[in-house]
Amino acid sequence: MMHQFRCSGGKEKTADGLRRAPCALSLSSGFTLLELVVVLFIVVLGFSMIAFNLSAGRESAELRAAARDIVSALRYARGQALLSHQQTTVTLDLGENSYWVSSRDKVYGLPDSIDITLVTAQDELTGDGQGNIRFFADGSSTGGRVTLEQGNFAWRIDINWLTGQIDLDDTGDGDHE
Repeated sequence: MMHQFRCSGGKEKTADGLRRAPCALSLSSGFTLLELVVVLFIVVLGFSMIAFNLSAGRESAELRAAARDIVSALRYARGQALLSHQQTTVTLDLGENSYWVSSRDKVYGLPDSIDITLVTAQDELTGDGQGNIRFFADGSSTGGRVTLEQGNFAWRIDINWLTGQIDLDDTGDGDHE
């Protein structure tokens, strides 16, 4: 804080007839440079924490969206197998981070930052880094597990071989849904 001295020489009188002190000390409010630097440091630190949390939230959301998309493709394939009374497969290409459903021409890509792991029947693996989850006309499947990982976050998709039911579970250190 800064201090300001004001001197009147002791000759001025106030309204009630009393003399004012020769030198009166008056305080003027203000901030020192050190106080301003400390406040700016705290603000910058706060904004950097917010930015860090937002980037982690973006990764988590990207991974969750990819997991939901694969679950949707698997459920679609199971539904197609039940409706058409024909086998339908979802093929995952681990090298290209992509997947597709046998009854569709479109290939769906996943971000390269996402790691995919596939566990399925030995007969459904190819030598090209691809594997299938096959659904049969009665709703059953070859079964398996697809795991998606990105940083500290992971989602696991389990496919029951007997019923063809598909379950999505958050297995990472991130937020639980």
